[in-house]
Amino acid sequence: QVQLVESGGGLVQAGGSLRLSCAASGSISSISIMGWYRQAPGKQRELVASVSRSGSILYGDFVKGRFIISRDNAKRTVDLQMNDLKPEDTAVYYCGGSQSWGQGTQVTVSS
Repeated sequence: QVQLVESGGGLVQAGGSLRLSCAASGSISSISIMGWYRQAPGKQRELVASVSRSGSILYGDFVKGRFIISRDNAKRTVDLQMNDLKPEDTAVYYCGGSQSWGQGTQVTVSS
């Protein structure tokens, strides 16, 4: 089972951008779905974006063209470029795949 480590979170003003990165300890090329999820206080964890082994991408409805997920099997990374961030995007963001989860990275968007 791979270990996943997220990085890139932080504090940003509304309208700003952040790039999250998920680094895997081993190969992810055989993992069917890799994704980014988020959990805000008092809310359930929800899908932000996922990318399949074949390159199919799915975004949460709230993304509305603001985020881009990318997967690099050779580098064993899954990145999430987030643009036009809104205060409601404030949450802990987790990388997940093959029943593995990272520790999460906090994203805080100020108004």
